[in-house]
Amino acid sequence: MTVDLATQISEAADAIRAVWGKVPRAGIILGTGAGSFARHIAAEAEIPYAAIPHFPRATALGHRGQLVCGTVEGLPIVAMDGRFHLYEGYTAAQITLPVRVLKRLGIALLIATNASGGLQPHFRPGDLLVIEDHINLMGANPLIGPNDDSLGPRFPDLSRPYDPQLIDHALTIAREAGFAAHRGVYVAVTGPNYETRAEYRFLRIIGGDVVGMSTVPEVLVAAHMGLRVLALSTITNVAGDGTAQPTDGHQVLAVAASAEERIGRIIRDILAAEARRNLSVPEGKPTT
Repeated sequence: MTVDLATQISEAADAIRAVWGKVPRAGIILGTGAGSFARHIAAEAEIPYAAIPHFPRATALGHRGQLVCGTVEGLPIVAMDGRFHLYEGYTAAQITLPVRVLKRLGIALLIATNASGGLQPHFRPGDLLVIEDHINLMGANPLIGPNDDSLGPRFPDLSRPYDPQLIDHALTIAREAGFAAHRGVYVAVTGPNYETRAEYRFLRIIGGDVVGMSTVPEVLVAAHMGLRVLALSTITNVAGDGTAQPTDGHQVLAVAASAEERIGRIIRDILAAEARRNLSVPEGKPTT
């Protein structure tokens, strides 16, 4: 018997609350190369995905597969130390279930990180990109199917899925810290193969600045539920001139990891601002 989405969310959230009872204000998705950010979390609980009902298992390179619950800059948060992808064989609904569960636990802000291929010739491996919009070429959407109106509207607006104030704040942090961060459009494809030279050219022509295999499904669900979203991408290789060089997963992981301190600086400063913003907000109850 298939368990409906509302029941899956409830059962997963209850399992997490049984281990960690705080109300998180923000959720973080630690993508490829960003897992070491977990050391900046004052961890109070680490919950393997296998211990959470209905959660998939993380199989992607460098994704540990656990929730880290605790605080960053005094703000209660839950971090996904590893995400899920369509290329692992999961459905769009499966890979986005954790975002819905984090919303049920109480988050109002979602920060997502990923690794991407650069489509602009002036980009350099290791640069950061603050995502301001996206193009979905995955051929999948987690909102397909019967809509649960208690979770969000049938036709959610996607004119600004990424929060403009958070984008500006992230770029200001990078500028003041003295490292490169661009703003641009993320193109999402299914993978798991990297792109051909012709595909790189096509993606740039249609308006893409970087290309990757994640993030957009989670952002669609976040928009559906009314979450504020910030998404940060580490550019791991560049094929903006149409002369793509051979790429492998270990190379991507190494370049992404080299940018972790810069990604971490932005996330910590954003969460510090969020903590100040929440000082006047009393500790509430999780969303039901």
